[in-house]
Amino acid sequence: MALRVRKSKAIVPPGVVPSRAGRGSRSAEECPLNRCMELISGAWAPHVVWYLSAQPRRFGELRIDIPAVSARVLSQRLRELEGKGVITRTVVPTSPPSVEYELTELGRELMPALDAIARVGLRLADRPAVPKRARGTRRA
Repeated sequence: MALRVRKSKAIVPPGVVPSRAGRGSRSAEECPLNRCMELISGAWAPHVVWYLSAQPRRFGELRIDIPAVSARVLSQRLRELEGKGVITRTVVPTSPPSVEYELTELGRELMPALDAIARVGLRLADRPAVPKRARGTRRA
């Protein structure tokens, strides 16, 4: 017996043209949510954007802001975010030269979404912890 696929009752995001098959947008690139998530995908990327929202930061300052991130991963994330146009990298002519990172206009546009996620995180922190399922058990 074939599994019957139920039609989604989710509201289609603005600007998304439903496909004829009724399976969301015609392509993942057309989905506004996918476009935004692509900008901040990757471990620690939202954290980097968050800490740059207040002021430009140097690499070492970001390492202090986000102590759990390794130097290698932070360096990768900064390059990726710069490549996506979310942040800019500026070499400051000091002795020795230093580099500062700051949000672009696109990066600043992401802040209301990250603020909303952070507010939900604060509310979740007030909830009692959900016990983890034992391995091999099924949900009811």
